[in-house]
Amino acid sequence: MRVNPTLKVTVNHRDRVILFPQNRVWRTYPGGKVLDELAHKPVPEDSHFPEDWIGSVTQASNPGREYIEEGISNVRIGDDVEAFNELLARDPEYFLGKKHLQKFGAKPQLLVKLLDSAIRLHFQCHPTAQFAQHRMDQPSGKAEAYYILAIREEVKDPYVYIGFQNPPEKEQLKQWIENQDLASIEGCFDKIPVQPGDALFIPGGFPHAIGEGILMVEIMEPSDLAVRFEFEKAGFTLPESARFMGRGLEFCLEVFDYSKTSLEDIRQRYFFPPQLIREYPDNAGAQFHLLGRETTPCMQVRKSVISGPVSKKEDQCFIGIVTKGEAILEAGSDKRTLKTFDKFFYPAECDGMQMTPVGDLEIPECYPPKA
Repeated sequence: MRVNPTLKVTVNHRDRVILFPQNRVWRTYPGGKVLDELAHKPVPEDSHFPEDWIGSVTQASNPGREYIEEGISNVRIGDDVEAFNELLARDPEYFLGKKHLQKFGAKPQLLVKLLDSAIRLHFQCHPTAQFAQHRMDQPSGKAEAYYILAIREEVKDPYVYIGFQNPPEKEQLKQWIENQDLASIEGCFDKIPVQPGDALFIPGGFPHAIGEGILMVEIMEPSDLAVRFEFEKAGFTLPESARFMGRGLEFCLEVFDYSKTSLEDIRQRYFFPPQLIREYPDNAGAQFHLLGRETTPCMQVRKSVISGPVSKKEDQCFIGIVTKGEAILEAGSDKRTLKTFDKFFYPAECDGMQMTPVGDLEIPECYPPKA
């Protein structure tokens, strides 16, 4: 769904339920059959639209498709639809909060996705914020967090690759990339098993790849900067412009963290069991901390597990995704029924929302960095 850029929507947005329709974005790898099912397509299939970008004010970087505007999310308020960045610009302090606005401007400083992989993704690496700012004149790097939702039935041993367990020398890696010696590149990694409910973090500079058949929420810094050092997947060959951020291999070799990171290190430092933040009144559930400043200044991730009516009030904006159950969501006099995998935006200065679950409800909450 695209919004006519000349259409100016002026619907009252305060104390309203703000929903995100699907925002499918083209990628170099196939997937998205589960997202097709969620969109009730008559013939769900994997394609080059494996991601749903949520709460995005980030333009996708797809060399060869520059003529297509994709990546910016729309929002639905009642029966009206408009671009998310235009909505934020109309009342940024209400949506994002005064402190956030002063530090980051009228943008959420966050990008959230639903990602549905049909194959193992390309080996890739993203710059840290410091590298992006100092070496590329870009405002953000691309640290990432994953919250694993489901595994395709045919995948028996789901995994991800994170960091080098068997690190190469820089010149060695350069030769392997130039020759596309994938056996040697893959030998730098050990498979890290994952399962639904896992929450994990991938720092900037860590080479990585997501395994096949994984449905996840991906929370990241708001950029699309990527060093893709595996050139061909599923019959599609990356053009040179999509490999090295337009900077060349020598430059991109500086992005990598070449330190040795064992499986034990990954599990201890970058996997996060839920930690209780608060219990909701009347035994209605609880909110848990998954990721925050103790690991990264770039984002925060929490999860609410709700079994009864909850009056929810937060001091920051967040993007919520219903990953289990259904709920009636009320803001002011506005009321909407949310089904599994519906997505909504909680403004920083709203008067709170009432959540009434239909069955047990789980909502990962994706927060921007603390201002």
